[in-house]
Amino acid sequence: MALTGLDIYKKLPKTNCGECGIPTCLAFAMALAGKKTSLDKCPYVSDEAKVLLESASAPPIQLVTIGTGEQRLEIGNETVMYRHEQTFYHPTGLAVEIPDNLSADEIKKKAQEIDKLIFDRVGQKVRVELIAVRDLSNKPETFANAVKIISETTPLALVLVSFNPASIEAALKICADKKPLIYAANQENHQAMTELAKKHTCPLGVLGKNLDELADLTAKISAAGIKNLVIDPGTADLNARLNDITQIRKLALRKTFRPLGFPVITFTPENMPAEEEPIYASVFIAKYTGIMVLKGSVPWQVLPLVTIRLNVYTDPQKPIQIESKIYEIGNVTNTSPVLVTTNFSLTYFTVEPEVEGSKVPSYVVVVNTEGMSVLTAYAADKLNEKIIAKALNEFKVQDKVNHKKLIIPGYLSALSGKLEAETGWEIMVGPREASAIPSYLKNIWGKVSQAVA
Repeated sequence: MALTGLDIYKKLPKTNCGECGIPTCLAFAMALAGKKTSLDKCPYVSDEAKVLLESASAPPIQLVTIGTGEQRLEIGNETVMYRHEQTFYHPTGLAVEIPDNLSADEIKKKAQEIDKLIFDRVGQKVRVELIAVRDLSNKPETFANAVKIISETTPLALVLVSFNPASIEAALKICADKKPLIYAANQENHQAMTELAKKHTCPLGVLGKNLDELADLTAKISAAGIKNLVIDPGTADLNARLNDITQIRKLALRKTFRPLGFPVITFTPENMPAEEEPIYASVFIAKYTGIMVLKGSVPWQVLPLVTIRLNVYTDPQKPIQIESKIYEIGNVTNTSPVLVTTNFSLTYFTVEPEVEGSKVPSYVVVVNTEGMSVLTAYAADKLNEKIIAKALNEFKVQDKVNHKKLIIPGYLSALSGKLEAETGWEIMVGPREASAIPSYLKNIWGKVSQAVA
């Protein structure tokens, strides 16, 4: 049962020292009850109180790390049901299955294909993070050999999918240092799987036939000392699984029900048509899967999933931004045009291909508007004559060209007079829509450039 702020306050030292960053112990207690701070911020809390307050200070959904180094994936530790309440923090990890009963060459080829599933989305590199090795052979030696080939082919983190403790043990002899996720402990094998997870300090997947059995299993495994768990309610039907996962999230966040306070793993159903896999997976990326395991590895199946993941896990209060600086598109010279836009990623990556497509090498001055688009930034006074003038000076744009002609977005036409007075540059009003940039640069700038040259 979750403790109230007053319950927590009674256990605190009541020094009001402020060393935790919060002025009073009562305010700290309220923040702790609301999961907005952690107990370790209080330097004077007693050991006895730490034990009593563990449930209040622990995250409602356990943070679980799979893999090591640059390839590690963190999932869980979410605090809200809906991202508009605050935000979602740890994006769903995408995994692709490789069965162990393929030939060595087929396994290696498949691993190489998965390793190359990297996409550029609005300036960010997004990719598949895990490979799930499935034990279809039920032979420890075959399973371990498949894991060995994959480990030598790609640095991606692993999910070891087998209900046979002997197979898991054989695989861990090869890859335990990569801290793979062991999947899965169930009613029949949970004691052996728990021992393996404890011995090799690896996260453990837990599979139940329903939520009651799942909660019972996680309670037993947690009592044995394993806290890094990833859970699976066992349902495959889309509607039933969505209901189960939503119930898990509600119980963890709103009731602080510890036995289900773990991230979830979901597998696409067996024999699902390739074109349906992305549809099924997209539902659980939105709600509320920590790891989504796919059968298919074709780019057209994965691209929509990394895109929806990026959309869901982008903080709505912090739009995706690019670095504010001057960008060179094409083989620019001192007679190239200079355009202005904002550092909202979607705006820039709409403008860039149009400029590139015009075949007119250009400078693009990207102004820091805190990730706002042109009209939004203008309305919020984040894109005005002083801010643009500051960017021109900061990036030393005048040193790049032998002219002082600046092309601004058509939506900023009302700003042209003030901008010209502020900067001393001649302001040219460009098109409102990025799609018209090629025509503008070829025709309007084309005539001006002759005079510039």
